Amino acid sequence: MKKKKLNLRDLNKTSSDTHKRNDGHNHSSPESIGKFKIYVPAIFSFVMLIIGIAMDYFDVAFFKDWIRIVWYAVAYLPVGFPVIKEGWKSIKNGDFFTEFLLMSIATIGAFAIGEYPEGVAVMLFYAVGELFQSAAVKKAKGSIKALLDVRPNEALVYRNNNYVSVNPEIVQIGEKVQVRVGEKIPLDGVLLSEKGSFNTAALTGESKPDTIAKGEKVFAGSINLDGVIEIETTKEFKDSSIARILDMVQNATARKSKTELFIRKFARIYTPIVVFLAIGLTFIPYFFVDDYVFSDWLYRALIFLVISCPCALVISIPLGYFGGLGAASKNGILFKGASYLDEMTKVNTVVMDKTGTVTKGVFKIKEIKAIGWKEPEFMKYLMAMEEQSTHPIAKAIMEYKADGEDFQATKVTEIAGKGLKGTVNGKTVLVGNKALMISNNIEVLSETDSIVESIVMVSIEGKFAGYVIIADELKDDAHEAIKQIRESGISKIIMLSGDKDSITQQVAKEMGIDTAKGGLLPEDKLNEVEKLMSENDGRVAFIGDGINDAPVLAASDVGIAMGGLGSDVAIETADVIIQTDQPSKIAKAIKIGRSTRRIVYQNIALAFGVKAVVLVLGAGGLATMWEAVFADVGVALLAILNAVRLQKMKWK
Repeated sequence: MKKKKLNLRDLNKTSSDTHKRNDGHNHSSPESIGKFKIYVPAIFSFVMLIIGIAMDYFDVAFFKDWIRIVWYAVAYLPVGFPVIKEGWKSIKNGDFFTEFLLMSIATIGAFAIGEYPEGVAVMLFYAVGELFQSAAVKKAKGSIKALLDVRPNEALVYRNNNYVSVNPEIVQIGEKVQVRVGEKIPLDGVLLSEKGSFNTAALTGESKPDTIAKGEKVFAGSINLDGVIEIETTKEFKDSSIARILDMVQNATARKSKTELFIRKFARIYTPIVVFLAIGLTFIPYFFVDDYVFSDWLYRALIFLVISCPCALVISIPLGYFGGLGAASKNGILFKGASYLDEMTKVNTVVMDKTGTVTKGVFKIKEIKAIGWKEPEFMKYLMAMEEQSTHPIAKAIMEYKADGEDFQATKVTEIAGKGLKGTVNGKTVLVGNKALMISNNIEVLSETDSIVESIVMVSIEGKFAGYVIIADELKDDAHEAIKQIRESGISKIIMLSGDKDSITQQVAKEMGIDTAKGGLLPEDKLNEVEKLMSENDGRVAFIGDGINDAPVLAASDVGIAMGGLGSDVAIETADVIIQTDQPSKIAKAIKIGRSTRRIVYQNIALAFGVKAVVLVLGAGGLATMWEAVFADVGVALLAILNAVRLQKMKWK
């Protein structure tokens, strides 16, 4: 059965909707007003209850009979009506024994025997518990609307001797589409222009921009980095790369099982037992007690029902989770729901992306090898050439600081797919890849064959002058993250990346990760993780940051996104957000989950223990409803104090 969530907003919905339809102006802060409205029913009931109790205590003359009944009924309705409504819906759906039914019977029973304040108090406690839980999960994952922002929303199609802007969904296969600098490729196709440079991180996670030649494939969702280009579409939009990612996220989210909170499962067993015990307490004594009086035993049964209300559990469990969520937030970790704190404790396999997750996603100079030249002079020749380029690798090279006056390059021409040729200080300079060197009969060092990172080679006056290695830097705490994850009991750590397999393997080896695979598309990552999940008895956590990671984040048991630099889609889809972008927080999230579980179990044991004692006393006629309410309040207070301990705990 799908989990149903009580929402106190129901009472305001009709009037709110009518107001929205008739309102002719904008409010200054509709979001803050909407948030406050959630608390209005509980606040109203609390104020009415306190005033009513005060008037009872001071024996106010007019506060008698029907006035008293109406007063407490008005106090009861804002918090009681949503519960009764949900109970009725559950009954209509064939689910009789829910906590909604138990709360409804018990509190209405309290009114039936004249214990009005107790009826309101019990339901108010329940409403407060729901608000705690609502506050903890209000940002829960369930929407992937952010992914729609990534989807291209227009295509410039050549029709009737002119380029016209249309929706990509109506573009046919074989049509010519123009894409300007900085725009997304709207549909899959082949490049008609001589060449193009594309950011494909959204699709593959590849850290290096991809240079495509005429006739090669281009994919929807890629960003055009260099000049106006033309493509010929080869697929309709519904079959394009970005549409497939969107579909995978939707399907993966649907496939992912939702963990019900303990109280939901518990209520299905606890509620029928309590209801039948109350019925038995009313009628069974007739056969065993000589002076049986129906009204006395009904009164006792109703007290039993009030005592048996699981409001202490309903409050103490969310409070434990709420404490865990607060503690996690203080440590830069956002859990999108209480259930994911539980899931983190069951994780035994951690799968992680590379670019942007354990690396910074920014190109930096890793090594400079100058041959026959001093390094600063060598770099001035290289920088003079790269100054002409807007490529991210060129930008990384231009960050080098060399003393003295900069060199100037002239007659710079680009050799498609290979690099640049030009003149610096009257010398012919070539800057590019190995293919450029070979095509100009320049012998390069054999040691460059084993370099897996991006490499820029330089020749000056026909001689090999050296090379610069450009690489994505590891995050400062990357090594510590792997160490702490292992120390937390995770034995299997895997790296899956869209970047080149050689680079992925090197990073994995450097970090001490045993298994790694590179060159993966989003669907490949998804297949790998789903295979692990099918073979695994525990839980699989996936850590990523890009749009291409969204399907896997949605499908994994626990999806963890890097929130600092990560894409909006990854953050929206994930279950846990590392707000500081530090992978070392992953182990801390596991530890916080385990501490929270201990606190919750302690609260459950406390609530059960006190409840069992008071239930026995109630069945024997030795406890009144006020004692039952007091017992619940006492348990709730102890649970609060226990949960607050989480805020004071320290995790290394």
